[in-house]
Amino acid sequence: MKKNTSNEIAVVFGASGFLGSHVVEALSAEGYRVRLFDRSPSPYHQHDQEMIIGDIMNLEEVTKATQDAAVVYNFAAIADIDEAHEKPLATAAVNIIGNMNVLEAARLAGARRFIFASSVYVYSESGSFYRASKQAAERFIETYHERYGLNYSILRYGSLYGRRTDTRNGIYRMLHEAVEKHSITYKGSGEAIREYIHVEDAARMSVQILAPEFANRHLILTGQERMRIKDVMTMISEIMPWPVELHFDEANTVHHYEVTPYAFQPRIGRKLVLNEHVDLGQGLLDCLREIHKELHHSDINDDATPAASDNKA
Repeated sequence: MKKNTSNEIAVVFGASGFLGSHVVEALSAEGYRVRLFDRSPSPYHQHDQEMIIGDIMNLEEVTKATQDAAVVYNFAAIADIDEAHEKPLATAAVNIIGNMNVLEAARLAGARRFIFASSVYVYSESGSFYRASKQAAERFIETYHERYGLNYSILRYGSLYGRRTDTRNGIYRMLHEAVEKHSITYKGSGEAIREYIHVEDAARMSVQILAPEFANRHLILTGQERMRIKDVMTMISEIMPWPVELHFDEANTVHHYEVTPYAFQPRIGRKLVLNEHVDLGQGLLDCLREIHKELHHSDINDDATPAASDNKA
């Protein structure tokens, strides 16, 4: 994709979050004037970016934030499946009504593209209220296009990992436990398969889709790292310089999928991949550097990061 030279404004809702903060950086790198919107300031906010503190449930605030915007991203959501499973009303409010506010504001601003962060769970019977909220939001976006001509790109993300996340993220949680407790516990058999994608790869693709050929498309961004969760756990244990015990808690995980999220759905998405991408092993090491700094509250050299199984006791 050619670098944006028209000085267009890109507004990112949920800009302080895991994926949103990386997309903000990718947009700036491509020449967009970036406006961030979130309930709390982003620690990654750059001096040439505008930061707006607000709530997507407030239509007036959202509309004001999107003035003169060419592209509008919505990453603001209840994105944790377990949290959504326990909070159906909040999930519907934020993920459906909140998205409607951003969608309406993008229409009023005359934006050329609305970009929505969806999930591969929209294909599934798994995912509980999270899946249902994303399915409903997608239908509203499609109908807005039919009714008002607002162009969109729906991005169905797979299993993201990388810097700036927390224990709600599966990879981060496993790495954090391996460092802090020297053990990893997974709720399930570990046979579930995930297609992991590094957040920086996902962010770059999330900007590439602003090209004209991706308008009004449903795109799957899952990367190329397809592995069983138990194999990822084993991989982490081999990376660490100390023994790591692996445990499997056969809890009820009915709202998560095992091998595939796919059940029959009429709306087909096309998978988008990068020729160059972050290797899972290298990505895990990078995450470990961040976790080690967090736990020890000090800067360390990259060479000090646990990196090889040859040193295992």
